[in-house]
Amino acid sequence: MKPSLATLLGKLAVFASAFCFYLGTVAIRWSRAEVIIDPGYFAFTRFLLGFVIVCAVMAITRQPLRPRNYHLLVGRTVFNCIAVLCFFTAVTRTSVAEANILNMTYQVFVAVLSWILLRSQRDRLATAMVPVAFAGIWLILAPGHMQVNSGNLWALASGISASGAILYLNVSRQYHDVNTILFFMFGLGALITLAAFYDRIYWPDARTLYYLLLCSGFTIAGQFLITVGFRYVTAVEGGIISSMRIFLAALLGPIMVGEAWLTGAGWLGALLLFAANAVLAVRRPRVE
Repeated sequence: MKPSLATLLGKLAVFASAFCFYLGTVAIRWSRAEVIIDPGYFAFTRFLLGFVIVCAVMAITRQPLRPRNYHLLVGRTVFNCIAVLCFFTAVTRTSVAEANILNMTYQVFVAVLSWILLRSQRDRLATAMVPVAFAGIWLILAPGHMQVNSGNLWALASGISASGAILYLNVSRQYHDVNTILFFMFGLGALITLAAFYDRIYWPDARTLYYLLLCSGFTIAGQFLITVGFRYVTAVEGGIISSMRIFLAALLGPIMVGEAWLTGAGWLGALLLFAANAVLAVRRPRVE
């Protein structure tokens, strides 16, 4: 494949991954018109289906597990579980647009945690973007008044916990291949969510199964597409394109789920957050 064509397809794959992640949340919102499914059940199904797919891929390619640092694999899994649960909960308690936009704050919190924990990755320009991002976050959380929507706090919590998962991934990729990390993330994630929400997980009827698979299928497809896409684009390009989910959510929310349009303050907050994410993507070290 020619380099230019590979790069173009890589960019399209990363953009498609952002769209798939968004559609996964739309599936949760659509489901509420017909059935009531706990966010923990959505998370369990996502992890279980992902585990089955990773096991199938490893069996077909005959790739063995190569765990070396279990604490890194477990840390990545735990933070990822918290991020997914908070994110799915946010979708049920606030708008799909705000949930997706605030989930994309993880790059900001990666910069904050990197400054605290990883001295080798400290960067003054990246740090200067943090106040800009927090201004955007505040405009989205409470535009024009002091009362914060509690549902948005779940979305913000998903961004914070996702930043912990990214930091663990950053270090873990120095010791583990992608499939080993995914095997533990999906497998252990399924066990954790099953243990935490066993009383809310039941044998699904046809409609429940449809929405569980729809959400899981879109989010797992997004994970696959972003993994493939990052093979052919730079970390900067991938980070900026991934952040386009901010605008996808803002534009498509009213169209796909009938939500109200963002206010002027909300749009300004989204723009500030996207700008901060773009700068942070430029300054962020690549995860190999």
